[in-house]
Amino acid sequence: MKILQRYFAVTIGQAVGFVLVAFLGLSAFMDLIAELPAVGKQGYTIEHVFLYVLLRVPGHVYEVMPVAVLIGTIYTMAQFASSSEFTIMRASSMSTARAAGMLFRIGLVLVAITFVFGELIAPRTAPASERLRMVARGTTVSDQFRSGMWTKDTVHADGLTGAVTGTRFFNVRELRSDRELVDVKVYEFDTRFRMRSLITAKRATFIGNGSWRLEDVTENVFSNTRALPEPGQAPQDQASGTYGQETSVVTTRKLPTLQLVSEITPKLLSVSSNDPDRMSANELALYTRHLSENRQENERFKIAFWKKLFDPLAIFVMMAMALPFGYLHTRSGGVSLKIFIGIMIGVAFMLVNTLFSHIGMLSSMPAVVTAIAPSILFLGLALGALWWVERH
Repeated sequence: MKILQRYFAVTIGQAVGFVLVAFLGLSAFMDLIAELPAVGKQGYTIEHVFLYVLLRVPGHVYEVMPVAVLIGTIYTMAQFASSSEFTIMRASSMSTARAAGMLFRIGLVLVAITFVFGELIAPRTAPASERLRMVARGTTVSDQFRSGMWTKDTVHADGLTGAVTGTRFFNVRELRSDRELVDVKVYEFDTRFRMRSLITAKRATFIGNGSWRLEDVTENVFSNTRALPEPGQAPQDQASGTYGQETSVVTTRKLPTLQLVSEITPKLLSVSSNDPDRMSANELALYTRHLSENRQENERFKIAFWKKLFDPLAIFVMMAMALPFGYLHTRSGGVSLKIFIGIMIGVAFMLVNTLFSHIGMLSSMPAVVTAIAPSILFLGLALGALWWVERH
């Protein structure tokens, strides 16, 4: 059986590799076509385009690997069936369970490769490709937004810990590097969303331990002279039954530098501008937790996190879908027909996967269910197909 396992592994590996290269070539060609109209504008050369396309390839490996495994395995099993090799294997006491076990061991290697590309390589090359394009074009991340980049933070009594005393909103005009911000505005509110201060700075540099050093700072501090009563407390103006009009005193000061303690870090800022589908599970978990703590919508990132965990495991489902093709004889259709069916199954899986992602964002379906439901659905279809071919 070791020889047979090796034979399966080499044959399937070659087929999957060929299909994967074909898909990657198609994806790279589409990326190239999309970038060509921008060549020659603001220093963006064809060399930049080729490097940008190359850096996006690892992300495409993660995306198309399940479909490539499906088509490659179907091609291999169809070849075995057309040459009667699979029939001879079955006559030599190879059961369906043993064949599934060999495919499972091959799938483990393919899943590991997919995880490496999805968690270690693509999350680094995808941001690098975007930075390359922005530098070549002379743009920044915040240029994608009319008013710059916005993010929210919670103010604690002891810096990063302690009771919550308010909320901050950061506005960054330009994100030049991982640790430097340009034209920063910080709007700070108390727990009742009354503005406490407005800080503007020409530049901000992250110095570690949750601290930012702001340079060329103008700070406006708002002091309310008549505070609103606590909920349930009697109004100040009993005759009119109103709270009266608040007045504020604004104190302005200019400082060469100011240290600001915040939960916002350069990594969090860079993650917030990335596509969730191209982020690692660790980055998604970090940003999802930040959004949850600040009471912001995070369903899209939760779904992306669970999909990042479950999508590589869909390789096992795709190989289970391919196994029944080994039981179909030549009279059931040639190899080309079976490959075409495999392509249609792969396209259907991608469409259903995308459909469930949108359904999850529009409904109250748990994110983990949204991510795993397509794989469970197609696994049921694979088991049903295996049961049918064994009976017939």
